[in-house]
Amino acid sequence: MNYPNRVITLGERDPEIVKAIQDRLNELGLGPVPPTDNYGPKTVATVKLFQATHRDQNGNPLVIDGKIGAITWTALFGPENFTEPNANGDEISMEATNVALSQVGVMENPPGSNKGPEVNEYLASVNCPPGNFWCASFVYWSFNEAAKKLNLNNPVFKTAGCMSHWKNTKGKKIIAKDAVNNPSLLRPGQIFIIDHGGGLGHTGILERIEGGFIHTIEGNSNSTGSSNGIGVFQLTRKIVQINRGFIEY
Repeated sequence: MNYPNRVITLGERDPEIVKAIQDRLNELGLGPVPPTDNYGPKTVATVKLFQATHRDQNGNPLVIDGKIGAITWTALFGPENFTEPNANGDEISMEATNVALSQVGVMENPPGSNKGPEVNEYLASVNCPPGNFWCASFVYWSFNEAAKKLNLNNPVFKTAGCMSHWKNTKGKKIIAKDAVNNPSLLRPGQIFIIDHGGGLGHTGILERIEGGFIHTIEGNSNSTGSSNGIGVFQLTRKIVQINRGFIEY
């Protein structure tokens, strides 16, 4: 069966979901898991065993918590039993994604300076001088270039601040909890916001969604996903890592 668009936790009482989980665990030889009407302690313990002995679709260890979110569900039942989100956003979001992709590989000059010909251009698009954090300005610049190409107004709030963007946007907000429970809410071209506290954060553009993961294009990052890195990178993150939410224009 397809992922039910919510995290399955202790006490789940949907009999169809519980039976499917128990049957699958038994098929994999992790049981016997006795049939029950709810997702109880014995089933949770067997799910933890599954998580301890299996990896996610990217080859990483599963979190051993007995909960079945999108990542564990995909590992348990296979990607064919996960309904993927709509592959496309609207016109300007998709074009902004293409613009952002064209910048992958752009690096600061010198590294660590928050400066460089392209970086300065990103920052200038939000009236911010060279030397400042530039992940949010990269997002705005990408949408601005797309808007110019399509002869449309740029809908993205003009700011160099990630949390300022979240606070002031007129776009549709998808809060982090809802996205974790239901990845089908996410679309390519949406903008993610990570809140680091103290008014600081990190942001980027979704390229595609795959199970409980998002593939992103991020400015001011690096190969490990830093929020103050040295260039524009394509990265993969767990949806659960996005602690503030997503913006759709």
